[in-house]
This record gives sequence, structure tokens and C-alpha cells, in this order.
Amino acid sequence: MLDVRRLRLLVELSQRGTLAAVAEALAYSPSSVSQQLSQLEREAGVPLLVQVGRRVQLTPQAELLVGHARAVLDRLEEAEADVARSLTDVGGTVRIAVFQSAAHAMVPQTLTLLRAEHPSLRVEVTEREPDAGLFEVAARDFDLVIAEQYPAHTRAHRDDLDRVHLAADAIRLALPPHPSHPSGAPSPGTREVTRSDASDGSSERFARPHEPRAALAAASGMPWVLEPKGTASRDWAEQLCREAGFEPDVRFETADLMAHIRLIRTGNAVGLLPDLVWAGEAPSVALVDLPGHPQREVFTSTRLAAAARPAVVACRDALTRAAAATATPAAR
Repeated sequence: MLDVRRLRLLVELSQRGTLAAVAEALAYSPSSVSQQLSQLEREAGVPLLVQVGRRVQLTPQAELLVGHARAVLDRLEEAEADVARSLTDVGGTVRIAVFQSAAHAMVPQTLTLLRAEHPSLRVEVTEREPDAGLFEVAARDFDLVIAEQYPAHTRAHRDDLDRVHLAADAIRLALPPHPSHPSGAPSPGTREVTRSDASDGSSERFARPHEPRAALAAASGMPWVLEPKGTASRDWAEQLCREAGFEPDVRFETADLMAHIRLIRTGNAVGLLPDLVWAGEAPSVALVDLPGHPQREVFTSTRLAAAARPAVVACRDALTRAAAATATPAAR
């Protein structure tokens, strides 16, 4: 009889690639993982691993066993969901991976709803970039991920995960606030941005919500803050600027959108901000619609075997209501 716990180690190895990565993910020692997989080989009666340089590689028989092991683990998860559905109280623990602006905008209200409606449910939330979160949900490190994708940058689909739309999040050009902005007088260093390359030598106002193409073009000569290279948001932002005829002068790189806001609010940069960063509150910078009114999609994913689990269903329901309650700020 094959041991389910050892089968999971084989599945983990197929996903993570190294014994060290499996050991770190499951809080085992590498030697313990190796010993358990050696025992699984004896149970299976065939070699499962071969040494290739400093790494191990799965044999064809191991790959075959991984497919069956995934099905076994899924069936066990479905059995747990069936048992949980037979109860009147939603309890247990749900581990959620979430990217920053969704954590800022949706998670607090979601937790408030769940605490009131399902007091026995424990929710653990960890910030993760979407790609990492999707992988870790598939690897059973998390139960649910809140992820996003930018226009024309669809994230890879996985056969073992579902995908449920949560919100459409408008992205706008963000500029230093005007003196008349509701937040009051501009912070030191804030100025009204203008361009003075008109043929008659006059300056035209930079932030015109009804002139998105002109506003974006006017930002071409300003310092920019964007997320790090290699991220979907950075690739999309650079492509947007190139379509407008310029390469952004990126002087600040950070994944922290709260830092983006401070740099823009103090007049040190311009950037692109999704509406979710405001969490329904009044924006503290000037916002201008972009050409085509682009939106990123926010969605949730879980393992197909976990989708019917009452705790996951409850979290998704609360997230949907929290997303709907987050008002979208108008461009300013």
C-alpha cells in the first residue's frame, strides 16, 4: 500500500524541483524528505528518482505515479469539503494569498464580514505577488489567491485551478494634486505640471480628464515611478507609454503602491495607479483617465478540489461583497 504522505512529497518534488525546496515548504529536513521518498520507492517497487548532477529527476514511473497521487490528494480534499458541508457551522482555517492593493482595499472589510457571520472561521492572509500566489495555491500552501492581470497580459491558466472574476479595476494616470484638490494645499515640492512645447510657445494644462491622450503625452518629460522590471504592471505601463510615443523616464522602482502615492503626491513623480489603492476613500493625487479606459481584472483562484469547501465559498462570498462596497473614485 502506497503511503499518502509520501505520495504528497513526490507531488511536491514534481512542482518545486528540488529536495531542498520541498523540505523548506513543508518544514522538513532535506535528509528526511530523501528518506521518505526512498521508502516510497520501496513501496512502489520501481525507481522513482535518478541523480542528474546535483539534482534529482523523476523517472517516467514517478511521473505516472504523480498523476495518480494528484487525483488521490484531490479526492481527499473533496471528501473533507463534503464532511464540512454536512456541518451547520463554517469553521477551520483558510489561508489566503493576496497582492498589495487588494489587501489594502478588500481584505479588512472581508475579515469584518467573516468575523460577524462565521466566528469559528480562522482566516490567515499573506501578501504574495500573483504568480507566486497562484503557484502556492496549486502546491497547497494556500487555499485561495486573490490575483490580478493587466490588459493583454493574461496570466497562465492551470488545469488544477479555477478562476472566478472578482472586480474590474480602472487604471489612471496619477499626477501631483492641484492646489484646489480636496486634500488642501499641495505638499512642498508639488506643482501644477504643464508642457510648453506648443508651437506658439504657450503652456497647456497637463491634467485634463477629458484629454487623456494629451495628458499622457504631456507626462513624457516627467520623472516616473513604476513597479519593478519583469512585473506584469511594468510591462503593461511601458507598452502604454510607447504606444503614446515615448519611453518613460523611470527614476523610482518599487512594488509598494503606497510609496507611489507619496512620490506622486509630493510632486516628485507621475505614475499609473489602479483605483483599488484608494479603498473607496478620496484620492490624494490628481487622476486622469487613460486612452481606452484600461482596467485590470482582479480574480480569485483555488484548487478545483477545494472550490466547494464551505470555508472557501464563505471567503469568496465576503470578498465579492467587499469588492462591491469599494467605491470607484472618479478621475480628478
